[in-house]
Amino acid sequence: MTNFATAADLRAIEAEMPWADRGQARSIYEYLGRAKTAHGARPAVSYQLLSGPETKRITLTWAELHAQVTQAANLFRSLGVGEKDVVAFVLPNAMDTVVTLLGGMVAGIVNPINPLLEPEKISAILRETNAKVVVTLKAFPKTDLAQKVSEAVQFAPNVKTLLEVDLVPYLSGLKKVIVPWIRPKNPPQHTANVKDFRVELSRMPADKLTFADRTEDHVAAYFHTGGTTGMPKVAQHKASGMIYNGWLGTTLLFKPTDVVMCPLPLFHVFACYPILMSMIGSGAHVVFPTPQGYRGEGVFDNFWKLIERYKVTYMITVPTALAALMQRPVNADISSLKNAFSGSSPLPVELYNRFKKETGIEIIEGYGLTEATCLVSINPPDGVKKIGSVGLMFPYTQVRILTSQGAIGFRECDVDEVGEICISNPGVYEGSTYTEADKNKELFADGRFLRTGDLGRIDADGYLFITGRAKDLIIRGGHNIDPAIIEEALMGHEAVGFVGAIGQPDAHAGELPCAYVELVKGSSATVEDLMTYVSTHIHERAAVPKHLEILPELPKTAVGKVFKPDLRCLAITRTYDAALAEAGVPAKVSAVIEDKKRGLVAQISKSGAVDDAAVQSVLGQFSNPWEWAA
Repeated sequence: MTNFATAADLRAIEAEMPWADRGQARSIYEYLGRAKTAHGARPAVSYQLLSGPETKRITLTWAELHAQVTQAANLFRSLGVGEKDVVAFVLPNAMDTVVTLLGGMVAGIVNPINPLLEPEKISAILRETNAKVVVTLKAFPKTDLAQKVSEAVQFAPNVKTLLEVDLVPYLSGLKKVIVPWIRPKNPPQHTANVKDFRVELSRMPADKLTFADRTEDHVAAYFHTGGTTGMPKVAQHKASGMIYNGWLGTTLLFKPTDVVMCPLPLFHVFACYPILMSMIGSGAHVVFPTPQGYRGEGVFDNFWKLIERYKVTYMITVPTALAALMQRPVNADISSLKNAFSGSSPLPVELYNRFKKETGIEIIEGYGLTEATCLVSINPPDGVKKIGSVGLMFPYTQVRILTSQGAIGFRECDVDEVGEICISNPGVYEGSTYTEADKNKELFADGRFLRTGDLGRIDADGYLFITGRAKDLIIRGGHNIDPAIIEEALMGHEAVGFVGAIGQPDAHAGELPCAYVELVKGSSATVEDLMTYVSTHIHERAAVPKHLEILPELPKTAVGKVFKPDLRCLAITRTYDAALAEAGVPAKVSAVIEDKKRGLVAQISKSGAVDDAAVQSVLGQFSNPWEWAA
């Protein structure tokens, strides 16, 4: 492990040799084989179905994990999965999920799918990726996942085999006896061949692959990007990009003796690449508590006790989870904990300060995205952490801040000048980020720099700051929501003339969907009417607006398009004023301005005796900055 504190440290690593000369594994199977050779008897992955600090847990060593992944890859090949065929999984976190993820990469192309999606969205992804095999849950109490996937497979004719994972073996005591008797009945709604995953796995050789491993670079995973309308966008990830993420974690962060608590889902790149691939590279031990991670029953209440149980050295989190954790006391020995890593959305300053005060633990914030096979930058654990920054660029990662110059292309921005964040690194699949060729058009600047759609700046020390988004997305707790889903649903109402959907600030989720509506002249409808209508016409529950407001007229551009920056200012004003009023702080938003360096900034005026600390304690929970009005 190499310590780093400054941009010069990272560039020194880069200067040692080109990335191509690093001697990295040529395939995921070779990568996992190196972990088996170096760390065979050490714990690799632990999992527990229930959240209690003393409940049953299952741990695989690196040798055992390697054997099960070998069996899974052999199983998928036996079911007709070739190098370019797809194994999809619609699973919560489980040991079987880890085995499926890695085995699918070895046999063909793995396609993780969010189990919270509705059947029609799951089906659309299965059709887009032409999945041949799907791995999902066997019917189990308190979840309808088996039923949803059965419905989805009905409309995905390329799926030939459905492999079911039974969670009963993870139970102990009376529950293990009772659950099979109360299991929901789930008659198949499709013609795919249904098999038991574990039974089929046991029939496969565990000591070697039954086919030749691919050692040339290749696409090994498809990840859908959340919140799209119509056909989903599917990002392609090459084995080399996955291993690059693992190399970063191994080189800069983790040692074999580390234990990493990761209650994040394995259908998301954060858990799969920066965490799981780094574990393979370093030989560290990763813990996945409960099928739903942070959403699991009792996880927040037992979290610090789980840290003590496994003697965790690093915890992986997101701002929404941190906010929930801070509502519970630190009721266990967490002295083993070195750092917390946070991603997915900006970390509010007040939440950062409170966590550090309560735990004594530093939060390291970073930046990554699905389209780049994740990692881009990180605040250096051994260096200066700049509040509001996502840190320094990783070795072999180039970030350029570009601004469009119309027909003559792009201009690179000066220090601290805001533009679009554009990335080139070994995780970027140049020219072929998405499976659909049309979606790659105009996605790259100068042919190789992936245009992220995020706005940002780089300061004189090389730190990257995200100031806004060029792409029109609402990011709710790390989940991307396309505002078009909301707008198209509301436009179906006969009384609606114009709609603007945006993300309004939220102290817990970062952003929540919000809609502003202008009615057709002469028509009438109430907010309650429109909320009832939109709730029945949006199939993605996370996308249903948390606030809907009817305005006499929406702000528009000269060509009649809804001008969303003005709507964002309205939402910031309303949200901040409500938070200040609820806290009894005599202040309110007098204006929201756009600052070139900081994005949208709320200007606050006093209506009584109030100081900075009082306002900061309230507004510091949000990611948008504030300042006193002149």
